[in-house]
Amino acid sequence: MSNSTSPPSPLGLALLLVWILAAAALFAQVEIQIEGAQGWAAGLPTWRIDNIPWLKALFGGRAVTGYHLFVFLFMFVVFHFPIFLTGRWTWRMESLIQGSLMLFWIFEDALWFALNPAYGLHRLTPDGAPWHPHWLLGLPADYLVFTGSAALLWYAALRSPKPSPPKIP
Repeated sequence: MSNSTSPPSPLGLALLLVWILAAAALFAQVEIQIEGAQGWAAGLPTWRIDNIPWLKALFGGRAVTGYHLFVFLFMFVVFHFPIFLTGRWTWRMESLIQGSLMLFWIFEDALWFALNPAYGLHRLTPDGAPWHPHWLLGLPADYLVFTGSAALLWYAALRSPKPSPPKIP
């Protein structure tokens, strides 16, 4: 990526997208090894909160599990590593990170189905994935909401900065 005042090149964006996809594929494999055939931590020894509406809404209508809370927080920290490495934070970088994190979770979830021998993409349905309570156009609504949000965040991060108005002497 280039400096924080100019947007990355198309090649830089393509490489970022490939990196996100590769990271998602690796993490999907980790989750497949941990969860196996029981999605949304159904078979894990973790706490689960299913009776606090506002908290459940934060998780897209799903129960909040200790496993997922800490996995989400961990990935949030990992995606912010470049800021701590460079010591430079900008709104542009934060938008790029948040959009990238949303794409990561969409890719990771879809790859969990595609790569999981107990599932396959054919089971990415309301009956096969009951932990996805909201569906739109045949997909979990999260996929569409996160894709749209990621696109807006990337647009905000990548648009050219407006020139500063001239200083009046």
